[in-house]
Amino acid sequence: MSIADIKKNTEAKMEQSIAAFKNNLTKIRTGRANPALLDTIMVEYYGSMVPLSQVANVALLDSRTISVQPWEKGMGAKIEKAIRESDLGLNPASMGDLIRVPMPPMSEERRKEMTKLVKAEGEHAKIAVRNLRRDANESVKKLVKDKEATEDDQKRTEADVQKMTDKRIAEIDQLIVAKEQDIMAV
Repeated sequence: MSIADIKKNTEAKMEQSIAAFKNNLTKIRTGRANPALLDTIMVEYYGSMVPLSQVANVALLDSRTISVQPWEKGMGAKIEKAIRESDLGLNPASMGDLIRVPMPPMSEERRKEMTKLVKAEGEHAKIAVRNLRRDANESVKKLVKDKEATEDDQKRTEADVQKMTDKRIAEIDQLIVAKEQDIMAV
């Protein structure tokens, strides 16, 4: 593996870490309704647990209400139970075939809990990026040890990898701030 390969792989993996962090942020509740909020809910379907999106159509009715339309008649009660028992604090209401999931306004205390959760997720993402930096630096040191690269190449590469890391950490910080503002907005 060459230095260029190490840089390219590290950059790609850092981008994947950022994408995973963004995906995790969509699942953290703000004051507004978001269908992605229900992505983590699992529903019992003929004896096995499947994601809600595989047994129902999840959409927005308005800015504060998510609608869940089961594809089979008998699934409504199971879906409603799964949503109610999730740790999201939601209270679904059945209206015939349609299940309405209103987003209750969040209390100040709950908003602060959510911002702590966002910061924790951000810290996990930063740790992942820093681990990728460490792995890249170790790979370069191995190349130098095996006499496949010079020490000057090592220093240049470590500086480049550090720049990549700093850029990704700054991007994560921006995402955290934006999400916190979104949560704290009433």
